[in-house]
Amino acid sequence: MNPRVQDKYIKQVAPALMKEFGLKNIMQVPKLQKVVINMGLGRAASEPKLVDFAVGELAKITGQKPVVTRARKAISNFKLRKGLPIGCCVTLRKQTMYEFIDRLCSVALPRVRDFRGVSVKGFDNRGNYTLGLKEHTIFPEIEMDKIDSNIGMNITFVSNAKNKEQGRALLTHLGVPFRAR
Repeated sequence: MNPRVQDKYIKQVAPALMKEFGLKNIMQVPKLQKVVINMGLGRAASEPKLVDFAVGELAKITGQKPVVTRARKAISNFKLRKGLPIGCCVTLRKQTMYEFIDRLCSVALPRVRDFRGVSVKGFDNRGNYTLGLKEHTIFPEIEMDKIDSNIGMNITFVSNAKNKEQGRALLTHLGVPFRAR
């Protein structure tokens, strides 16, 4: 059984985008390829247990084991050595990606305090969108009793859209709540 957002893409979004942009072939329609979730942990150099905590939390949120990212080079001002763990990331594709988008848009984002929509300034010229969250506690999978500190994350929606307009139309039709200008 397909996730709810994937069914919506197949039945409603793709035909609407074909009509909106005047596309003749279904293969020309913009489609999400992957969602990348990245947690950068600046304090990980001084607090090594923070990486393990972040890996566990990100695994709960996404349902997939994160990869620990390590420093590529040493920077003495930040007390950073080459190879030191400084974050974690997950790449979601296919069904897990659509399930995550559904939970993000319908459950997590409305739990953000004073939420009026996400900014439209996060698009690059290729139709990809990056969204920053200041705290990971907005997801219902997180147990509030066991939280020591809030961890922020970046969520990147990677699509095969040709430009910003196609990327924004795709995410709008999928249910991402953009802020009114």
